Amino acid sequence: MNFYVQRITILLIFIALVIAGCSSDQSDTGKSGSNKNDNAKASKAKGKTISIGWVYAMANAPVLIADKKGYFKEQGINVELYDYTSGPRVRQGLKSGKLDMAFIGAPPVYHWYSRGLDSKIIAKVNYGQASVLVRSDSGIDDVSGLKGKKLAGVRTGSGMDVLLRGYVLREKAKLDPNKDLDVRPMKPGNMGTAVENKVVSGAFVWEPFTSKYLLRGNTKIILDINKEIPQYPWYVVMAMPKAMKNKRPEIVKVLKAHIKAVKFLNSSPTAGNNIITEAFDLREVVDKSGNKHSPEKILSMARTRLGWQAELTATDIAFVQRLMNYSRELGYIQKDLKASELIDNSFMNEAKGSDTKVSK
Repeated sequence: MNFYVQRITILLIFIALVIAGCSSDQSDTGKSGSNKNDNAKASKAKGKTISIGWVYAMANAPVLIADKKGYFKEQGINVELYDYTSGPRVRQGLKSGKLDMAFIGAPPVYHWYSRGLDSKIIAKVNYGQASVLVRSDSGIDDVSGLKGKKLAGVRTGSGMDVLLRGYVLREKAKLDPNKDLDVRPMKPGNMGTAVENKVVSGAFVWEPFTSKYLLRGNTKIILDINKEIPQYPWYVVMAMPKAMKNKRPEIVKVLKAHIKAVKFLNSSPTAGNNIITEAFDLREVVDKSGNKHSPEKILSMARTRLGWQAELTATDIAFVQRLMNYSRELGYIQKDLKASELIDNSFMNEAKGSDTKVSK
């Protein structure tokens, strides 16, 4: 009798363990470990994962649009996005192998290239965005009027600093950026207040900050670079050699999604505004008279000074060369570079389904 009791007891324990194991498997289905495994299987089925870093800026909106509207998924690719507040952090991701691609300014790409980080520019993201602001009552009407004064700028040696010192100050205003004025690095979110409070006489800033400051009613633009150099390229898509070799089909699909995102943004004056507003936490601005201006108003103004394009034109490539020359003159790179060395249009041509050369 005891023998049968023992057998039945063992059988019941075994059944209980099996049921417990099944329950455990079911309860873990929604946990990160299980999801990670499921995603890995899905990625393997769809193809290789592409990791993309992007500088957190309104001008880089196409990568957000492609993600939020599902254009990457439509292409059947698994994309991992990483946003960064500065170029050096993107560089770390690229150098370590964490990132395959990046949406970033052209100058950082060739600065890093000159220091040994090989990569290629494969597409364009946007044009325009930068302006010089002063107080409305400053009496300063052009950039040359900033001689002997303080100007809020960006980190020395950064991409925007190349544009400021190379084009705005040296070429346009005929000023020596090291002698004729005091350029003070400052966060863009603080520049407008610094101008309003007369901490500095002007600021070299970009969208949507420019529009937010203008709507407050205390400042004016004395130089809109997009008017001086219409549709000048700024953010670009770049890729690392290893990814270009091993993940070419996936990179082409990223560019197909990018093209679609740019077309969507250009489909109407308000297309994508809801995504941009949420991503950059845009809030209404109150001017000095107490009038409130909505995020839509901010974006409407911002889009008059920047826009989006996916293809690099011959004119764009010439401007990148111009930036390279500025960097060489400023001592930010130690050797002459040719833009053609860093640009590979074959991925974009494939994404368009065409073998045509650079568009004119």
